[in-house]
Amino acid sequence: MKVGCVKEIKNNEFRVGMTPDNVKVYAGAGHEVYIEKGAGLGSGFTDAEYEAAGAKMIDTAKEVWDTVEMMIKVKEPLPEEYPLFHEGLILYTYLHLAADKPQTDALLNGKVKGVAYETLFDPRQGGLPLLAPMSQIAGRLSIQEGAKYLEKRFGGEGVLLAGVPGTPKANIVILGGGNVGTNACKIAVGMGANVTILDISLPRLAYLDDLFGARVQTLVSNDANIEKSVKEADLVIGSVLIPGKAAPKIFKKKYLKEMKPGAVFVDVAVDQGGCGETTRVTYHDDPIFIEDGVVHYCVGNMPGAVPRTSTIALTNATVYYGLQIANKGLEQACKDNEVIYSAINTYDGKLTCKNVADSFDCYEYVDIKTLC
Repeated sequence: MKVGCVKEIKNNEFRVGMTPDNVKVYAGAGHEVYIEKGAGLGSGFTDAEYEAAGAKMIDTAKEVWDTVEMMIKVKEPLPEEYPLFHEGLILYTYLHLAADKPQTDALLNGKVKGVAYETLFDPRQGGLPLLAPMSQIAGRLSIQEGAKYLEKRFGGEGVLLAGVPGTPKANIVILGGGNVGTNACKIAVGMGANVTILDISLPRLAYLDDLFGARVQTLVSNDANIEKSVKEADLVIGSVLIPGKAAPKIFKKKYLKEMKPGAVFVDVAVDQGGCGETTRVTYHDDPIFIEDGVVHYCVGNMPGAVPRTSTIALTNATVYYGLQIANKGLEQACKDNEVIYSAINTYDGKLTCKNVADSFDCYEYVDIKTLC
């Protein structure tokens, strides 16, 4: 198969969909690999490294899109890339369609086979194996970024998370105890803050209680507990996820007026529309805005801030399934490994992810197993 990778064009996105080591794997399996020149520079991978691994270096992104049967990326395609779609193309990347109707329409109209990292569910690999590495990074980054924007010069209240002897520690509230929330909790506890974590699942709360013990307060996630918790919070982390579906708006606008002036809200769920009613997407070059005295950090590609780590972590996971698709074709790969079905969001003009369809009222859901 002809497999390709282009430079990401999202604002301040420095990750890349394939490393030179990935190229070596695909080329070693007999595939032709086409890489846009300069695609890996943001993550520290040179064109010479790709070439030495067996890739053909191509001058422009359009040439790569026009040539390949399977495109491997990191982030969802942007409107400038929609005209480059062609029928039957396998697009293997994060899509986050529940928050992006124009992209959904473009994939359907282009009859693209959209294979989304974020919905691939493999119980043998721990649930969502292609989302997990970025969730780990985003969770850990959320505390790092939150700590920074608590500084007074950014509009924060001027609080140090750990405090010092004789001063109060910061109060951190984490909404959602999944992969993001757990990793945020690890860093928050390690920095010595007071941590409260909320989740709707009692078994998950029991797990978190076993993991962190007396160092954290666990609470059932409901409106009353969220409202009480955020009133005293210095930093709130939104880490809610329903795979493939728009995130529920559990952080209400009315809470802002009850919170401390200069408190910080980091919405890690922003890729799926965000879990805050006041969330709007921001970018690394202008990451925050202030509403009702609360600093909002809503960057849609948080792991892009640490691209070397993020790229290696992501591609370690994606190459396993990507190689199956390239070796056998998408249809046969699904038949041989049924978990790949769960990643197909669009196929031959049909919407094949139920949670995405449920996030809109204008699409008909079609079971992928009836199509391939």
